[in-house]
Amino acid sequence: MKIKVCGLKDPENIKAVAALGPDYVGFICYDLSPRFIVGLPVDISLNLSSNIQKTGVFVNESAETIHSLIANYGFNVIQLHGDESPEFSNSFRGKVTVFKAFGLDENFDFSQLNNYVNNVDYFLFDTKTKGYGGSGKTFDWAILNNYKLDIPFFLSGGISLDNLEEIKKISHPQFYGVDLNSRFETAPGVKDIGKLKQAFEIIKKQHNTDEVRS
Repeated sequence: MKIKVCGLKDPENIKAVAALGPDYVGFICYDLSPRFIVGLPVDISLNLSSNIQKTGVFVNESAETIHSLIANYGFNVIQLHGDESPEFSNSFRGKVTVFKAFGLDENFDFSQLNNYVNNVDYFLFDTKTKGYGGSGKTFDWAILNNYKLDIPFFLSGGISLDNLEEIKKISHPQFYGVDLNSRFETAPGVKDIGKLKQAFEIIKKQHNTDEVRS
């Protein structure tokens, strides 16, 4: 189970999160988000361990801006969280790993994902809201059973210490990782290191148990 911590913007907090050893860290490059990384020194990202995948999160941004920020911050991954087309998503593959995010509710039509096959590397399933993520709300995870493609996905939206045990019960073969964000904060963009440490221990304990069973 991969762990992604998203929505980082405070330099010292970023270092503390990185010390926990997440697989991915996410930086919000969307100016309407309270976690927008405006003014974040580029060396904070560039100096992170090569074991951590640095993820730039974009919402309906221009290709030119995305390419510029990939170069500046050394992003290995981009997460497209808006209405980006399959063709637009695919245009970045080969340079970076591409996540495409979708907001899910009970009426979500999974067939719309078919056009993204061979155009993205991962999906990220978040809770559908009027905005673009960061709501701290969950969706009914049972609807993940309607997902039939072979592209691995990350689960996002309201994940917390209160529901990690329930997440561990999700047995979908393409369930690849969790995205930890707003329910692990002391303020927007500032993570509670104590809570994250607990979450890492829970997730990694389950991962080790699964390996023994296999």
